Amino acid sequence: MARKEGKAMPKQPEMHRHRGGCHCGAVAFEVEAPDEVELVDCNCSICTKTGYLHLIVPKSRFKLLRGEDVLTTYTFNTGAAKHMFCKVCGIKSFYVPRSHPDGYSVNFRCLDATEFKSIVTTEFDGQQWELHAGELAQLDPN
Repeated sequence: MARKEGKAMPKQPEMHRHRGGCHCGAVAFEVEAPDEVELVDCNCSICTKTGYLHLIVPKSRFKLLRGEDVLTTYTFNTGAAKHMFCKVCGIKSFYVPRSHPDGYSVNFRCLDATEFKSIVTTEFDGQQWELHAGELAQLDPN
């Protein structure tokens, strides 16, 4: 077998299933993510008020287990982001973000953090979204 010269392909992290959900338990989901994650702490108006910590994943690594019937959607500004809340307890445990419309942003605070080996949090200036949106491309989960 021929050996390829040049840079070695980066090793893909091993994925594990992590469960999460809202406060009352009406919404439950499963997400595949590595044990070492990079989160985004955004300072936009909605993330600041809700204390949301973003874990961006592609749709293929997210599975809603229950609660579709109790989710309600809120949009504002451009309407691109689909903020989904539990109608029972009001928690937004995941949503479709404007930055990654083909994926989900999972609220890391709705997962069991003890299952993760390493958690790195990066601040994002969401108050100036248009100026900084390109910085989120590096988090492309595909």
